[in-house]
Amino acid sequence: MSLDIQAIRAQFPILEQQVHGKPLVYLDNAATTQKPLAVINALDEYYRLDNSNVHRGAHTLADRATQKFEHGRQVVQRFLNAPAPELVLWSRGTTESINMVAQSYGRTFLQKGDVILVSAMEHHANIVPWQMLCEEKGCILKPIPVKPNGELDMAAFDALLDGSVKFVSVVHVSNALGTVNPVAEIIQKAHAVGAKVLVDGAQAVAHFPVDVQALDCDFYVFSAHKVFGPTGLGVLYGKRELLNAMPPYQGGGEMIAKVSFAGTTYNELPYKFEAGTPHIAGVIGLAAGLEYFMSLDRIALAQHEDELLQYAMQKARAIEGITLIGEAPKKAGVMSFLMAGAHPSDVGMLLDQQGIAVRTGHHCAMPIMDQLCIPGTVRASFSIYSTKADVDALIAGLEKVKMFL
Repeated sequence: MSLDIQAIRAQFPILEQQVHGKPLVYLDNAATTQKPLAVINALDEYYRLDNSNVHRGAHTLADRATQKFEHGRQVVQRFLNAPAPELVLWSRGTTESINMVAQSYGRTFLQKGDVILVSAMEHHANIVPWQMLCEEKGCILKPIPVKPNGELDMAAFDALLDGSVKFVSVVHVSNALGTVNPVAEIIQKAHAVGAKVLVDGAQAVAHFPVDVQALDCDFYVFSAHKVFGPTGLGVLYGKRELLNAMPPYQGGGEMIAKVSFAGTTYNELPYKFEAGTPHIAGVIGLAAGLEYFMSLDRIALAQHEDELLQYAMQKARAIEGITLIGEAPKKAGVMSFLMAGAHPSDVGMLLDQQGIAVRTGHHCAMPIMDQLCIPGTVRASFSIYSTKADVDALIAGLEKVKMFL
């Protein structure tokens, strides 16, 4: 299958605009990806023609909405190669998916003194829920160290692993550094000591194929808006035996089979974890986005993004005063850097005046920023529609920024 990046770009109408009189160069994909026409049209069609609540209606609109909604679950099943659609649960995002596991699995099965391991490069969403659980249950949270180049210290991970470790929660790709962690190895080693593993795939799923059965992870989570879908929707995949053993995360409609004042019987998977009216339009939009994404040559796209990242890093290294942050041997989609004599936020504002959108700050990863003794970074992040012309515009924009220093 041939790869036509310009044809892909044509599917994302937002990229055609100008910002401050300059063509938009969108390099903030780690924060959120843009939406293709397939998603925009699916949302429009749902609200124009099919808008209804799902599962309980006895009329045509409800039937159409339900079919499209459950089709979305099947699409995600294929996308992750999950064993069955009912193992795909909906949430409001990666953050809520992690909280669901921490509160439902963690509160039920983890005990005082049990050790939970997370990496030192985690997003706050994969730190704070475990801290809250530890405060309640008396568990112990330990960070897996990260090397100065942004690579996870696997020797240190091995040293931390013993029978006291009951849970490991680790990011697949770092949003702050772009590091691709060896999650298959982490899962295998954690399972060897009896620990369960959650993988935060928010930054991974848009960059390369993920197979949860091949990984053998216990839980895998991601957000729709990171992979061309709408905001406000997340995915939690879990192994059947674990999800069956876990109590509901919230109570209300849809998650029940029968309610009386004598007691309540919970619904079967996946509905046991989906209280209330779900984000129906979001699921339909995500399905459209993933079907479009899966119609492309994803291996070629991953190679394109990797070549683009290497090109950008090579160009950035040639600029005097630029320091790259995070140079692990295996990276995906992210180039973080600092410019001597300039605060990251000032660099971001000056780039914006040139129509170049990047992210600045600590990227909700303050512990790794503290370890590196920096306040934050400028982060340029790439996607399937990014081009060398975008990189060239960024590099030219940074040269102009230097003129203001």
